[in-house]
Amino acid sequence: MKNQAKQKRKLKQKLTHKYRLVIMNDETYEERISLKLSVLNVFVVGGVFSFLLIFVTTFFITFTPIKEFIPGYGSTELRIKATKLTLKTDSLKRKLAVIENYTRFLGPILSGKMKGEEIDTLLTESGRKTMNDSLLKASKIDLNFREKIESEDRFPIINSEKSVVKVVFFAPLNGTISQGFDPKIKHFAVDIVAKKNDPVKATADGIVVFSGWTTETGNVIILKHADDYISVYKHNGNLLKQEGDFVKSGEVIANVGSTGEYTTGPHLHFEIWSGAYAVNPTNLIDFR
Repeated sequence: MKNQAKQKRKLKQKLTHKYRLVIMNDETYEERISLKLSVLNVFVVGGVFSFLLIFVTTFFITFTPIKEFIPGYGSTELRIKATKLTLKTDSLKRKLAVIENYTRFLGPILSGKMKGEEIDTLLTESGRKTMNDSLLKASKIDLNFREKIESEDRFPIINSEKSVVKVVFFAPLNGTISQGFDPKIKHFAVDIVAKKNDPVKATADGIVVFSGWTTETGNVIILKHADDYISVYKHNGNLLKQEGDFVKSGEVIANVGSTGEYTTGPHLHFEIWSGAYAVNPTNLIDFR
């Protein structure tokens, strides 16, 4: 115990023993600076200085552009550009997929290459399987009803020179027209303002040839009608029909929304096309 106490006293004396640091003029031996130091003071001052140096260095590397000159650190501007390019690439991939899907379904119909009996090919294999499964579970009354419907002419959209079907269009939505048909500014539609979630109805009997999302116009649904007419409904909230579905005039196919980059609020962007030409919807429909 005594030896330990002696060692502690010796260590304390070494740490606290005072030394004088003198800076003198080499020629005149004039004393310029004189400091009293101890080993403990040197350790404390050195530790505080090291901590401050580390703190200042870390601050400059973290919060100033100087870190961009240090190997291993990337440029902030470069990371921002990389993130924007990644998002833009993803958006372009989505847009390309939509265009390919649109062309695949709409191209053969507009060109007249698709025959009447080939319309069923618009249904996916999974869709056929679902329909077959539902038929197995259907009651006798349901089966008789389906047979009666299928025996009727449910395909007025078939292109035929002998067809004399006249399409009667109805307003898809009750609302106010905020912007009319204007080919000069390439606005081949009428914009109908309405309340959000108001029902959007099919303007005439037809088949759904496209139902999906686009970056600019949000949720879009396209119907093919008789006499080569096509109706387009953009900026919808929710789409209630899928590709291949047959719809009747006045049947709800979506609801009013404000989707897509080009939207200006809850409204319906409504187009009608005849062949490859845009038609002013107000020439065919009374929106009052």
